[in-house]
Order: sequence, then C-alpha cells, then structure tokens
Amino acid sequence: MRFTISREKLQEGLAAVAASIPTKTTLPVLANILVETTEKGIRLSGTDLDIAVTTEVSADVEAQGAVTIPAKKLSEIARELPPSPVKIAAVGEQRITLECGRSRFKLLGLPRDEFPSFPSIKFADSWRIKSGTLQQLISHTSFAVSSEESRPILNGVLWELRPESMRMVATNGHRLAKMSVPIEKTGAPSADLIIPPKALEHVRRLFPAEEDLEVGKGDNHIGFRSPFTAVYTRLIEGPYPNYDQVIPKDNDRVAIADKAALTSALKRMSVVASDQTHRIKMSFNSGLLRFSVQTPDLGEAQDELPIRFTGDQLDIGFNASYLLEILRYMPTDDVKLTFKAPERAATIEPEGWKDPAEYLCLVMPLRLVD
Repeated sequence: MRFTISREKLQEGLAAVAASIPTKTTLPVLANILVETTEKGIRLSGTDLDIAVTTEVSADVEAQGAVTIPAKKLSEIARELPPSPVKIAAVGEQRITLECGRSRFKLLGLPRDEFPSFPSIKFADSWRIKSGTLQQLISHTSFAVSSEESRPILNGVLWELRPESMRMVATNGHRLAKMSVPIEKTGAPSADLIIPPKALEHVRRLFPAEEDLEVGKGDNHIGFRSPFTAVYTRLIEGPYPNYDQVIPKDNDRVAIADKAALTSALKRMSVVASDQTHRIKMSFNSGLLRFSVQTPDLGEAQDELPIRFTGDQLDIGFNASYLLEILRYMPTDDVKLTFKAPERAATIEPEGWKDPAEYLCLVMPLRLVD
C-alpha cells in the first residue's frame, strides 16, 4: 500500500473517525484505525465494537492495500505536520512509513485481518432522510436519556419511523423529551428502534445538514450512510416503556413565560438549592411567578417573575437542573408550561413556534417539604 494525501484531507478523515476509537481496550487492534485504499482515495475506519465509523477521503493511490495504524499516534503526528503532501506506505503487513516535508516517521501497525468486520446492514429497503431533520430530532431529545445502568432500555433514544413522519423520545423517568417531524412518504417499512445516544451524536456531528442519508437495518444493528461516510451502531433491544401514558392530557393550568428571564431566575435560585435535589419551589399566581429556596445548611432565596397564568393558584417543586436543561433546547423566546396538581407531571412546550415539527418536554415534580 502506498499513497499521497494532503495534510488537510488526512486530518479531516482522522477527525471523523477518531471519536469512535475507544480510549481503553483489551483488544489492541481496536486502538488502531483501519486504512484501506479505494478507487477514489483511502477509506478510514474505527470501531469500539458497539459503534463503527468509516469515511472516504481523496488521495493519490500508487499501490493498493490495507493496514491498521495506531489511531492516537497517527492523529498526534497529523496535527503537527508541516503544510506539505503526506506520503504513507505500508512495508509488509505491519510496518508503516510516513513522510511529510523533511519529517519521517516509522510506526508499527497490525494486519488488516485482525480488524473486526462491519455488521451486515440491508440498505435495499432503506429510509431516506435529510440529515438536517435528523439532527433537529437528535439535539432536541437525546439530552433526556438516562445515564443509570439499572434500566438499560432508558439509556437509548426511541426512534419511531412511520411512512409520513418520524419521532424521537428520550426519558430517564423524571424528565422526557419528544419531537415529531413530517417526512416525505417512502416505501420503507415502519419501525421502532432504540439507539445509543453516543451513536446519534456521531450522526449529528459527521453529516452536513443538507446531505441526504440512507438508513438501513440489520438484525440488531442500524447503519447511516452518505456517499462518503457511514456510521453503524448496535441497537438496544427490548420494549420501550409506554411514554404516552405519562404525558398528561388534562393539564388545565397554563403559564406563558419569557424563556431567557425564566432561565436567569432558575440559575440564580440554583446557587442556594440543595446539591442533592436541586429543589426549587415555584408559586404560580395570576400574572406572577414566585420562586423560593430553603436549604438548611446554605440559606434561602426568593425571586419573582411576571408571567401570563390561567387557572387556580399552584405551589409546586421542581429539580431546577432538569428545567434548565429543557429550557436550553426550547426553540422559541416564550415557553408554555402546563400543570394539573403539585404531584402530577408538568409539560413544557415552545410557544408560538412556526416549525412543522411538534415538540414537547415533560418533567416530574418534587415533593415540597414544609
């Protein structure tokens, strides 16, 4: 194998694949990037056995071949190279030479045979989706997944694919985010998939918003691909909880608030809130929202915010961190909050949003302690 590539193209390819390389592994080849020559240039691939990323970049190929190269060392070298063409050659199955300007490197790799093969994905009945639409779904929902390992199913994002729409839902049992978007009708079948958020982050990061993606499914894997880049991931298996049951349909108390002002007040109150519960008391009255915090070993705080409120007066407690996280992803200047009772779930939605997407977040209240 022998090829010449621009420093920029090498750095671009390595940056795309580097995040899929595990920092610690008992299998030495997983710390390496697979480099293969293709008709148009070279293909770089990395995997941690759960998620695999592969990308193709242009290069002048003089001799065909494939080898795996230590990812960390190759990335560090590429970052410091002078602005000159980079010549890479494999000597035998394991030795690699790299030349750029006056710099010379020799690295020890591993044979191509040791690198794991990618999962078998059928792209014949694939869904075709605009990357920007998928990015919108991912960024507005994946923050709500659970990080606890006691319920693995909640460590993934539920992706519901239907002929004319798709929806993503994520929850940790205390908060929930749900977004639906209409899509052009395709002949692909309906499906419910549970995807690790780390894989979705690769998808969000690697594919430009205007790119059309093909999404194909294997037995327990899913693949996202564009003409030059592909992401494969293992799916989380099992039934996802019936989230529709917990979304309230009869909340009759409604508050409209300025998102920036509400965020600022919550941040101020959070300073004095408990580090364990982050509990803040919120009292909703006609035209006014009062905040109060009492933490025995820290002190207390109060604040007020003008709002539009309809319904009976309400005192309710929330984890301020959950509210702040949800507000960060609200796409409008004003937000609508709805309530039923102090012990019932509250919803938060964008107010006056003109986008065809539907977006709703839910947060469970905390018990107020007198």
